[in-house]
Amino acid sequence: MDGDEGAVRLADLAPLNALSNPVRRRLYECVAQASRAVSRDEAAASAGVSRSLAAYHLDKLVQHGLLEATFSRHRERSGPGAGRPPKLYRRARREFALRTPPRDYQLLGDLLVRAAQDDRSGAVRGTLERVAYKYGRSVGEHSKEKATDERNRLAGVLGLRGYEPFERDNRTLRLRNCPFEAVACQDPEFVCGLNLRLLEGVIDGLGVDAQPVLQPHDGQCCVAITMGTHV
Repeated sequence: MDGDEGAVRLADLAPLNALSNPVRRRLYECVAQASRAVSRDEAAASAGVSRSLAAYHLDKLVQHGLLEATFSRHRERSGPGAGRPPKLYRRARREFALRTPPRDYQLLGDLLVRAAQDDRSGAVRGTLERVAYKYGRSVGEHSKEKATDERNRLAGVLGLRGYEPFERDNRTLRLRNCPFEAVACQDPEFVCGLNLRLLEGVIDGLGVDAQPVLQPHDGQCCVAITMGTHV
């Protein structure tokens, strides 16, 4: 934990206010929901605006720190005469938040991770894993009747919890976002294991045929979910 950060206040008001523009928000969502960096042409087509307008707003989002920009070229277009590589955009990794009055929930997460690290008996970790599973199961049971299709039911619950699920293939759900990234980077083994138990509980509570496994992937949640494991 960075001791200079303190409680979350209103410092992020200006960058988040940039999303009040409807075109800018659509472009941001297009980039955020993509599983790879997005070009200006792709973002413009997705948002239904011109390329020049998309470029303007995308670069504004970069200026505010909400997006990151890189330049890349496909292999088949490399070499002399290939032209300038296209500018690509992806969502920034840093977290933006607004709270008033100030709150510091991050500190509580940091303390729980440190308590687990200092616990030589394993009692704290064991208790947290049991609680995570029980909580996840209660979430799943509460949401069990909200959709008939198993995949949609599971994706809906995960979406509400901030995981941003997407289909990698017909049988696999990947999670674009890790809701616990700020603490997971301190102790990936512990926090990712806790996350796995939480999602096991959600799946059991929903009663869906799926299996979550730890499958770390850069820029995504460490858990992947295989659907139809008993088929």
